[in-house]
Amino acid sequence: MDGYLSVRPVKRSPKRETISVNCRHFLGDRPCRFHKAEGVKCLGCPYHSPAETRILVIKLGAMGDVLRTTSILPTLFKHFRNPHISWITRKESFELLENNPFLDSILETSVDSMGRLQVEAFDLVINPETSKESAALASIVKSKKKKGFGLSPKGFVFPYNTGAKEIFHMGLFDDIKKRNRKTYEELICQLSNLPYERIPPILCLKQDEIRFGEEFLSRKRIKGKRPMVGINTGGGTRWPLKRWTTKGFIKLGKRLSRQLGCQVLLSGGPAEVEINKTISAQLGRKTFDTGCFNSPRQFASLLNLCDVIVTGDSLALHIGLALHKRMVVLLGPTSATEIDLYNLGRTVTAEMDCLCCYRQACGESPNCMERLSVKTVYRSVEEQLNLINA
Repeated sequence: MDGYLSVRPVKRSPKRETISVNCRHFLGDRPCRFHKAEGVKCLGCPYHSPAETRILVIKLGAMGDVLRTTSILPTLFKHFRNPHISWITRKESFELLENNPFLDSILETSVDSMGRLQVEAFDLVINPETSKESAALASIVKSKKKKGFGLSPKGFVFPYNTGAKEIFHMGLFDDIKKRNRKTYEELICQLSNLPYERIPPILCLKQDEIRFGEEFLSRKRIKGKRPMVGINTGGGTRWPLKRWTTKGFIKLGKRLSRQLGCQVLLSGGPAEVEINKTISAQLGRKTFDTGCFNSPRQFASLLNLCDVIVTGDSLALHIGLALHKRMVVLLGPTSATEIDLYNLGRTVTAEMDCLCCYRQACGESPNCMERLSVKTVYRSVEEQLNLINA
């Protein structure tokens, strides 16, 4: 039988064991989840799911980018028959992919994984990144088809297919990047030669992770009667200009508390420890600092408590969309066009010709993020709260 092994028994056992090595649930080094739960074995197993198309997704970059790329997974499942999907990423993003029902295998960039990838073969490799590290991985892996980007023997990145050329050119030329009118998800589907479907990122919290957030409320004695607005001050380290001003966050928090009776959950990453201390001290008792050293899934569990999330272009944005939260997104130096809010919120931008510059330093004063008014952001939050209550 194709995809099965018949294993010779030890002398004391008269029974041969049939093992389905081509099943999506087969792990090889331990029992599958259905055997553990119900004791079923391969032969005649009602959960048998043969893997007909082996797919590898390579996405190593920023954590938010990793999460938003999960939007292509349901389309892969529709487009290919019985796919077995593996994903390789860096250690910091690994948690974001856990408990994803569309993924059969998650690999971390490590010596062990590199060994595996030099042995295993795939039907399709998708690498949407132009970094040399991810392109090198795509070039090393054995696959019948490759979409996205590879690395040449001379050390330069190149597009494998026509669908990847647009992203390639956008990464090289600022004017092409600014002219783009497609969302990130549209571009990734185009690169992967997939039909575009408007699907948000996928992040599935477990019950114990949901309880983690609820326990935070209990510890802080937060009652759920008032609207909960999340203010995320983080923006990553690569583009420091993505962050709104500390003064802006403070004024916004005060207005939300005084005029709408909101409670504020303050969040950020390690780079925002001092900023969040300052904001928390200014806002007082209706503001609750969730900390800046939560794991990715703990961070998601805390954002899950919010009715509306105010954030820049950050991991919090993509987690919020995956959790179907109402969003107010503050944008400036990065592309507003590429961000789809899936009818879940509003973007706030300044009126400037130099938006989407992707610069790490700026000579404009005030710059695009400094020009965002508290009044506009406040009204956007109020609008989203009204939509929840409508």
